[in-house]
Amino acid sequence: MGAACIKVTKYFLFLFNLLFFILGAVILGFGVWIIADKSSFVSVLQTSSSSLQVGAYVFISVGAITMLMGLMGCIGAVNEVRCLLGLYFVFLLLILIAQVTVGVLFYFNAGKLKQEVGSMVMDIMKNYKVNASSSHEESLQEAWDYVQAQVKCCGWASFYNWTDNSELMNATGSTYPCSCEKTGEEDNQHIVKKGFCQVSNSTLGTNRPEEWPVYPEGCMKKVQLWLEENLGILLGVCVGVAVIELLGLLLSICLCRHIHSEDYSKVPKY
Repeated sequence: MGAACIKVTKYFLFLFNLLFFILGAVILGFGVWIIADKSSFVSVLQTSSSSLQVGAYVFISVGAITMLMGLMGCIGAVNEVRCLLGLYFVFLLLILIAQVTVGVLFYFNAGKLKQEVGSMVMDIMKNYKVNASSSHEESLQEAWDYVQAQVKCCGWASFYNWTDNSELMNATGSTYPCSCEKTGEEDNQHIVKKGFCQVSNSTLGTNRPEEWPVYPEGCMKKVQLWLEENLGILLGVCVGVAVIELLGLLLSICLCRHIHSEDYSKVPKY
């Protein structure tokens, strides 16, 4: 009966570690996506908050180590190597502590992140130029154009935030941000307009925001909702991984206690 119980525990631990390996790959991929994404609002978040960049690198590190630990756990479980199971337990515990720490930091800095994002967006709109002076500024402008076009909003609190842009307001005639333009459902949503556009048949004179054919609502509420939804998904993934980690810890302890002698001949040799 004891041998059968050990065998069941061993293969359950193997399956948990296989799933653990896959979830580690998901965490690593999420971190890489945060660093590599340059076309959506994530690139604005990276610039506005250094903590997001640090968090992304933590996710990459934790994901890579998690995959390694999953592989180590699989080998240790199948071959009943107590040394590998012990190392697996220690590193798994450290990974769990790191994930909890990152989760707590994100939770308590959520309000600060929202404020930083608002300030960063206001700076982007204020300094927006048709011919950006650097590739970094151009990528930020393109990211904000993408957000306004896809979310169907204009400005941060409202489209009046764009009146802080001197290049826009000094234009002759009614000129507005192209990415804010109202579009119909039949229009191609994948084409994002950039720069400033002029209202057709507008007379030369003062630029009047009231005449702009743009979305009246700002992006603040929609962006904050997007942040909450994505942070909720991230939290759900982290909770799922943490549950699997706890089960892995319990199973590794159980299997370790029932392995009374080391047989290193079972360890694969390369």
